[in-house]
Parts: sequence; structure tokens; C-alpha cells
Amino acid sequence: MADMPAPALPFRPAGWVNRLVAAPGFQRFCARVPGLRGIARREGAALFDLIQGFVQSQMLLALVELRALHHLADGPATAPALAARLGVPPERMAILLQAGAAMRLLRRKGDRFTLARRGAAFLAVPGLADMVRHHDVLYRDLADPVAFIKGDTDPELARFWPYVFGAQGPMDAQVTARYSHLMAESQRLVAETALAQISLRGARKLLDVGGGTGAFLRAVRARYPHLELALFDLPDVVAQAALPADVARHGGSFRTDPLPEGADVISLVRVLYDHSDDTVRGLLGRVFGALPAGGRVLIIEPMSGGARPDPHTDVYFSVYTLAMQTGRTRSGAEISALLQQAGFAGVKCFQADRPFITCALEAQKP
Repeated sequence: MADMPAPALPFRPAGWVNRLVAAPGFQRFCARVPGLRGIARREGAALFDLIQGFVQSQMLLALVELRALHHLADGPATAPALAARLGVPPERMAILLQAGAAMRLLRRKGDRFTLARRGAAFLAVPGLADMVRHHDVLYRDLADPVAFIKGDTDPELARFWPYVFGAQGPMDAQVTARYSHLMAESQRLVAETALAQISLRGARKLLDVGGGTGAFLRAVRARYPHLELALFDLPDVVAQAALPADVARHGGSFRTDPLPEGADVISLVRVLYDHSDDTVRGLLGRVFGALPAGGRVLIIEPMSGGARPDPHTDVYFSVYTLAMQTGRTRSGAEISALLQQAGFAGVKCFQADRPFITCALEAQKP
């Protein structure tokens, strides 16, 4: 047996480093050497995490839909006790809770489970549970990932966000309320993150374009109580905005209607990545026309890592926007180029501490 040659690789990867890493003999060597053993183990675990990722997502959805995390936030419980409360067979609840503990959302002590720090953080982040519930649409769209990537499917997600195709006339009130609620819940953390990076000191009036029900403007008001504010969005969306009476509301479509003038700062929060380059060019042109000389535009949304692919934005957000069929997740460099084409200058990209929440950049009208 010792004289038998090592099995040939079923492929020959380019590059000597890749060929070395792919060689079974080298892998066995790494597994035996103390200094390399940890690296090999971590790489192996990382590969398996890629394989099991969809199962983790679905078990997280089950924990959210059953409100298991919420129940355990009140105190520890055994699997049978929680199963009786939630109407789940005890042996299946035990598997779900064990998985939740393995994902470090829960903590197991003996036969009882309680909320772990990660689980507490999950419940505390605004809109996170709503986002997970919403993912059943994306999961269905990705049921056949090869057909999805080839463009041979009709994604359901595109119909969840009707405005991306340019809604005409009154929209269904239930549909509007559904996506407006999801946007408002998730927008709170985006607003807090962006405003920690961008200063609005010295600004006189801010117009938020495509601002939904006003979550970003409410966050701005909390930080800058004397700043004049205005909202521009589809009439049915603006009508649902919970904003102070002194915030101006403008109903219209940024695809076809001119933007209100008078603001020296215009914000586009999670707007560009919903739309095609042509739509974005038209919008940035309208923003440029509405701003005075020296006025600023703020772009706040998740962005691709570009030449340095980001593990979050270039997987989750890029696929999500692809499923929407109209937009795409652009890099800061791509957005900068679009801004410069529109006439803006002095583009400034802010360092994103958590790009999976949002990135931000600003530009000025000369």
C-alpha cells in the first residue's frame, strides 16, 4: 500500500500555490504539522460553512417564525417545555434549539436553552427579524440557482417591490404598506450608521429623494433639530410617512418628474442599487439640476467591494438586486463615475465600518 501512487487530481488548477494546496498529500501534511494544523482546520470549517449556509438560513427563519428567540429572551427553557408552548414535536424542537446553540444564537446549559449574546443582539437590531421573514421570497427565487444565474427564471422578488419598474397610477394599499414597513424598519440602522459618518453641519435644507415613510429624515431630525427637511417619493408612499408637520412632502416619480428646488443637500438612501444605469443617470441629472452651486448629494447604500470583493455586499446584496431585475449593487468607483458624468465633483467615499449595513459617499455641485 505504501508504494501505491497518490491518486491524480481530477483537475489541474492554475498557479503553483493552488496546485500545492489542492494536492491530497500536502493536505495530509498540513493536518499533521502543528503550525499548519489550525490553518487547515479553519479552512476546512470555512468550506463546510459555505456548504451548510442555506441550512443555517432556514433554521434561522424557523427560529424567527416560531418566535423561539423571543420566548427564550424571557428565561431558559427545556426543549419539551418550549415545544409544548409553540406546538412543535419535542424531538424536532430539540434539533432546532441545538442548531440555534451551534449558531451561537442560543446557549445550552444541561437540558435547558437560553438566549445567547448573539441572539440578544439579533433581537435588538431594528428590522432584522422582518428581513429574515422577507427572505422566503428570495429563497424561492433561488430554488434553481443555475436557471436564476442564466436569467431563465421569473423572480418573485421583482414583484415585491413594484416601484422599481416605475409604478403608474395608484398602487395597491396592502402592497405599499408591506414594503414600506420593511423599508422603515431596516432603514433605522442604516440612517444611524450613515449619520455617524456624514456631517450635516452647515446645511440649510435636506431633501430626501425616494425616502419612503421618512425613517432617514426622522433620524436626521433627532441629530439636527433645526435643519429644514423635505421628502420626495411616490404619492402613495409619501402619504404614509410619519413625519412632523413642518417636514415638506412632495409626491412624484423621480423617473419623470423634476425634483423640488431649494435644498442644498439631497440624499439618496438605498435608491441607486434598485435601478438600472439609465435610470440612475436620469436621477442624478435631476439631482444636479435641483441643487444650487456648492450643494451636496449623499449616496447611502450597500456597495460592491469592486476590485476587492466584499464577502457580504458582493454575495447577498448583489444577488438580491439581481433578483429584483432592475438594479445592481455598484462599487464606490462605479457610483463616483456616474456622479462625475452628471457633473458632480469632489466625490468623497467614507470608510464603511459595516458595509453589510451601508456605505456612504458624497459629491458636490461645482
